[in-house]
Amino acid sequence: MFASLARLACRRGRLVLYLSGVLLVVAGAFGGSVLQELSAGGFVDDSTESARTAKAMDDRFGAGAPDLVLLVSDERGVDSPAVAAAGARLTTRVAREEGVEQAVSYWSLGRAEPLRGKDGRRALVMARISGDEDQVQDTFERLEDRYRHTPQGLDVRVGGNALADKEMSETTEKDLIKIEAVTFPVLLVVMLFVFRSVVAALVPLLVSGLTILSVLLVIRVLTLFTEVSALASNVATGLGLGLAIDYSLILIKRYREERDRGAGTDQAITLMLRTAGRTVLFSSVTVTLALAALLVFPFYYLRSFAYAGIPTALLAALVSLTFLPALLKVLDHRIEKGRLPGRRSAKAAAQGGDGQAAGERPAEEGFWHRLAMGVMRFPLPVAGAVVALLLLLGAPFLGLRLSLPDERVLPADSQARQVGGVIRDNFRAQETQALNVVLSGTPAPGVREVAPYAERLSGLDGVARVDSEAGTFAGGRLVQRPSAHSARFGAQDSTYLSVVPREQSMSEQGRQLVEHLRSLPAPYAVQVGGPAAELTDSIDSMKARLPAALAVIAVSSFVALFLFTGSLLLPLKALVLNCLSLSATLGVLVWGFQEGHLRGVVGDFVVTDSITWTVPLLLFCLAFGLSMDYEVFLLSRIKEEYDRTGDNTASVARGLERTGSMITAAAVLISIVFLGFLISGIVYLKAIGLGLALAVLMDATLVRGILVPAFMRLFGKGNWWAPKPLRALHAKAGLREHQELRGRRE
Repeated sequence: MFASLARLACRRGRLVLYLSGVLLVVAGAFGGSVLQELSAGGFVDDSTESARTAKAMDDRFGAGAPDLVLLVSDERGVDSPAVAAAGARLTTRVAREEGVEQAVSYWSLGRAEPLRGKDGRRALVMARISGDEDQVQDTFERLEDRYRHTPQGLDVRVGGNALADKEMSETTEKDLIKIEAVTFPVLLVVMLFVFRSVVAALVPLLVSGLTILSVLLVIRVLTLFTEVSALASNVATGLGLGLAIDYSLILIKRYREERDRGAGTDQAITLMLRTAGRTVLFSSVTVTLALAALLVFPFYYLRSFAYAGIPTALLAALVSLTFLPALLKVLDHRIEKGRLPGRRSAKAAAQGGDGQAAGERPAEEGFWHRLAMGVMRFPLPVAGAVVALLLLLGAPFLGLRLSLPDERVLPADSQARQVGGVIRDNFRAQETQALNVVLSGTPAPGVREVAPYAERLSGLDGVARVDSEAGTFAGGRLVQRPSAHSARFGAQDSTYLSVVPREQSMSEQGRQLVEHLRSLPAPYAVQVGGPAAELTDSIDSMKARLPAALAVIAVSSFVALFLFTGSLLLPLKALVLNCLSLSATLGVLVWGFQEGHLRGVVGDFVVTDSITWTVPLLLFCLAFGLSMDYEVFLLSRIKEEYDRTGDNTASVARGLERTGSMITAAAVLISIVFLGFLISGIVYLKAIGLGLALAVLMDATLVRGILVPAFMRLFGKGNWWAPKPLRALHAKAGLREHQELRGRRE
């Protein structure tokens, strides 16, 4: 296959470039509009109890968690006759809007105290919008302008879940533009020093541009069949740019090595593809397998990262193995145009006996060789010290607390965040976060016994109030008799109770309250829904499928590395070290974001004493895939040296010398891409960006530079052991670069 790719690049290079140009135009024309087709949300498993409860609430009662919240303020006080009359008219107007299922307010509910601010100058109007997430957004956008200013002479500010979802999508789109505007110039400057010439530094940007637009086209097609999260575009951009740089770096480095050994352009391209090209293909497969684990989960938010990440990894490899060689053929020696001053190996020099180009510094004199040999002189204490450091960094991870994202993840100037903050600070209960308890299979209204059950619910710790068709209950007793508005809680054969929590719903206390509600004996069949129930069910659903996802990653990575190395120990070592470095990364995120120590360092954010529950899982899969990427780069050269010399220690040192600078450069470049996410105003995007950057840098330095040499020195020739049947299997099915070099060296 690689020989065929080489012939295509060498004989039909211009044709490949022309076809790539056509693909670029088509992908840009059709994939460029993908942002308009992406959706917010995707954090809920439709098969869970909370999802079924939400559907029952919508179908039977036309009610549920409010999508639109109006914060009404007036210096005259919300109880003044004029304000009360205007508030009542405002509530009636909202209730009559097309697409609004239900609207209630402080005034429509007989001046319900929890809907009145502590200062008496604020009150709430809450409305439920019908339809799915996209339909809710369409209706909300129509209503937003109508209620943004001062309807009925009142000072009204719009808030609620629908606004938060809208601002998340808009912020994501704007942040993507800002991230690209900042990171691209920085990347270009750094790549000039890494690639050592202006033309060579521009090649990865061309590869990444073609990759990213192609992925956006794929995502656009996927939106015709399934919902895709708005963050898919960020994944395509960040991962596409990073992998394009990684793959371009390893290919161009190998191409230059072959040219420096005296190979002509065609021969250098052929050898590049048959060695480094094989590594690139294998690397893309390992990244793909790690991201495929996200398809196990029933949340389209998580699946969207796979929808974007898998084609990104595969297309980055495809473009790198077709477009880049063709470009090298056309550029020929012009790849070195704009060369920066500095050390340069002799061009077209004779090859030494050890395969080293004349004029090139001997491997034994390099920094990475000296580092590896120094580590391998004292492998146990050095490895012990680094492992202890990683465990120390990972210790905060033991206190991880998870939550669903709400308006607090948005930037400080977000209206949804500002309105939400006022509601939390100035209202006595979490009205917008109420839990819904649906009782099904009940007798007709007037016959069913709801009051005793509502009394018991209102007496639970953490419950501020229970509203039902039997009246309002608090502290285990009836505090307000049924009114005309109480009828909204009932249907012919079912009823629901609204349980308003005292504390923040998206918290550990909120989850405990859900468990208490579900465990309390009920007179009829019961279902519990609402924000805290969605959080509980989402985490439970994630935990139920986590073993399968981890198995997919572990087994696929183990098999892939075995096929690449022929060893049983090296894949196991890679899995353990990757998990160790990732736990350290997650510990830093808990310390920085959950506990708030990085507030002000990475930008302002609300400390919620928790982390969005998808962040650790996404970091694990993405960072694991990238870590395996670098593992393949390193082991390919170590294996090549070991098969040539049979010396484990020397092979590790020489392999690290040949790849250490490349892996470090690749890690720095891709970290710049991920650190660009710190520009985002969305907190969990900051966490993902910083986490990926930390994971990649720790992997490229502490793991590849210290732990890998230390452990490979400790295990010696055992690194390459496998039972005889598996050795035979590897001989037939294994992927080995070194075999491709025999013909060149004979």
